[in-house]
Amino acid sequence: MTDHTPTRIRTADLTGNRRRSFDLVPDAAARDALAKDLGLIALPMLRFTGELRPSGRSDVVLSARLTGQADQACIVTLAPVPCTLDEQVTRSYISDWSEPEGEEIEMPEDDSREPMPEIVDLTEVMAEALALALPDYPRAPGAELGQAVFAAPGTAPLGDDDIKPFAGLAALKDKLKN
Repeated sequence: MTDHTPTRIRTADLTGNRRRSFDLVPDAAARDALAKDLGLIALPMLRFTGELRPSGRSDVVLSARLTGQADQACIVTLAPVPCTLDEQVTRSYISDWSEPEGEEIEMPEDDSREPMPEIVDLTEVMAEALALALPDYPRAPGAELGQAVFAAPGTAPLGDDDIKPFAGLAALKDKLKN
């Protein structure tokens, strides 16, 4: 990291109105390592800015903004696809967290809630937020998958139109008209 912001903050230190602001700007080596871990072509810019603050009597909330630029490989052509990131990141660390029990559990609407750790590792939160913010299937402009057609020698290949569920019925209907 190029700044002097501590990246590991003890949650026990966040009592009363004590807030901890942070501004993480990873240096080139840290960005390269993160890009490699996430399978990115490049990560030319990344910044994670925000604060940890107490919430209620014993919980802690992380509110931050993740900004950056990344280059991912196109899923079709493998050409670089640039991406600009600007995401709000919120994590609510709950001190009296209890794991849901039972075979079938209902997922809460607020998925930012997590059990309270002893130490919040801001580098890990930043990396997780980055991974979640990246497009799942980056595609270069104009890149299309096309259609794969396979057939045994001497037979006509099946196309997408031939496989549609009602294509056979349409052909049967036309045959019955004649």
